[in-house]
Amino acid sequence: MEKTNVMRVLDQKKIPYTAHDYTATGAVGGTEVAAALHEDPDRVFKTLVTEAAGRKYYVFMIPVERELNLKKAARAVGEKKLEMLKARELLPLTGYVHGGCSPIGMKKAFPTVIDESAAAQETICFSAGKIGYQVETAPENLKKIIRFTYADVTDQPADTEEGADHEV
Repeated sequence: MEKTNVMRVLDQKKIPYTAHDYTATGAVGGTEVAAALHEDPDRVFKTLVTEAAGRKYYVFMIPVERELNLKKAARAVGEKKLEMLKARELLPLTGYVHGGCSPIGMKKAFPTVIDESAAAQETICFSAGKIGYQVETAPENLKKIIRFTYADVTDQPADTEEGADHEV
């Protein structure tokens, strides 16, 4: 398996993790990725980047079957309003492409919020920084690498995936 920058950072900080390669499955959306990994979708998280007024950016990690509630998210970071970052702005800002964005190893450290549901999980899976790769580790291990808070920032799973953000 190819080592990604995220895996190198985890190795450097001596943080235990399991790497998952789902490239052969052709999975694209978050729910497909969870199925390809044979994981509960509540344990597989997508990384979303938002923008507030004044070019302030925030990162949110949420379960793949849920949707980011922008009002709850704005409240969690003390902003009046947040918008999803446009896909074309993701790579220049973070160094990651849509579908391969990870909270670890971004070009710059942004305030990060992880959905409070992660706190109840022994481990969570999230992007290893490249499409087709995920890493799994205990949420608390992330505190050794990124600064984050837990908050309720999601709506319950949508009945349909149409229009949902599929970042993983």
